[in-house]
Amino acid sequence: MGGLLTDSSVLMCPHGGIVQVVTSDSRVQAAGGFVLRDSDTFTVIGCPFTAGTVYHPCATVDWVVPSLRSKAVGDSTLTEDSVGVCQAADQAVQGTVQVILAQPQVTGE
Repeated sequence: MGGLLTDSSVLMCPHGGIVQVVTSDSRVQAAGGFVLRDSDTFTVIGCPFTAGTVYHPCATVDWVVPSLRSKAVGDSTLTEDSVGVCQAADQAVQGTVQVILAQPQVTGE
């Protein structure tokens, strides 16, 4: 069981881009931050990835494995154990999200 991800968590693409989150959750909190759900919007900013000589940055995150049992506001929550796939604007898979910092006080499964 990993710690629940909140809007205070730090997420990055595998190339060092920062994942910015827009959540519509304004009810469920853990350790002072709103709990993230797989239905939230995840945008990657500042990814430097190039394929050969072509700039091909990560643009979004698609969560393919959210938490199995934990829910908030009707949607699956995200934990440190969840798997998010970074995608370029053309939907090419670029790698998995790295959870740099999550709150450890509240866990989910």
